[in-house]
Amino acid sequence: EGMALPQRIFPPEKICMDWQQRQRPGAGLFNLGNTCYINVILQCLTHTPPLANYLLSHQHSQSCQQQGFCMMCTMEAHVRKVLCSSASAVLPGAVLRDLKFIGKEFEYGRQENAYEFLRCTLSAMHRACQSTHCDLDVSSQETTIIHQIFRGLMKSRVTCLSCQAVADSYKAFLDVSLDIRGASSLIAVLEDCVTPKQLDQKECFRCSKCKKKAAASKKVTVHHVPRVLTLCLERADQWTGTKISKFVEYPEYLDLRPYMSDTAGEPLLCSLYAIVVHSGDTCLEGHFLCYTKASNGLWYKMDDESVDNCDIHTVLGQQAYLLFYAR
Repeated sequence: EGMALPQRIFPPEKICMDWQQRQRPGAGLFNLGNTCYINVILQCLTHTPPLANYLLSHQHSQSCQQQGFCMMCTMEAHVRKVLCSSASAVLPGAVLRDLKFIGKEFEYGRQENAYEFLRCTLSAMHRACQSTHCDLDVSSQETTIIHQIFRGLMKSRVTCLSCQAVADSYKAFLDVSLDIRGASSLIAVLEDCVTPKQLDQKECFRCSKCKKKAAASKKVTVHHVPRVLTLCLERADQWTGTKISKFVEYPEYLDLRPYMSDTAGEPLLCSLYAIVVHSGDTCLEGHFLCYTKASNGLWYKMDDESVDNCDIHTVLGQQAYLLFYAR
């Protein structure tokens, strides 16, 4: 209210959710020693249709004025190399060379977390999109293609249990991390997330209507669904640090309408197109591999340099760590 409309860095009407060119799955990626966490995220992003469409169009590189490292230019070259190469596997050399620019915590040759690499990669791409636009206000910064594809909004509503007055707040997200300890399915986790919970004494709520501290409940809902929804099923127990190795059921098609602020209206369907799996006894070691849906509509298991056909039943039977859904 009262704010100037944001400048549009990238027009949303140009984002295409369907593959603009059909081709075979991308090449595999060589593992140079503990680089599987990088490979799985690169493969999932390469097979994200709206992002791949944009990167294959060269729109960024044609206007980029960034001096030195640019994550968007790096990803553009990588996606083209993977999707257009006739080789069965390629080396993600540019990404490995510039690892420290993607995230200061990443050290070549050391096993890291795929989820953290995803977050740092999207952040680096978002910064690169802003590099040619100086002095942007916050709302304009949120209109990069990265945020227009991956950014959603959560709404928190706190209700005073004495007078029923409500207080709403909103928080942007590029991914959602979910506690899976008490559930056997993604649907159960999401249903628990949107169930109102009474705030404990430490989170005492001062009601603006009652003018005093009051008992209150809090409900969190999805207010704006991103074009691509990324979910992390937390497999590291936050109390013990041990890995949660149970199977959590997840659907190929997910209707987000029941978990939204406005539950009325048409179903809001998202389709699964990539997952990341961690194999190993603990979260600090082991191996990452992924399953992605290629532009030809078929699923493939991508385990570093090997790329093999698989079916949706195989995909849905994994101990998933990261889930990628597209609207």
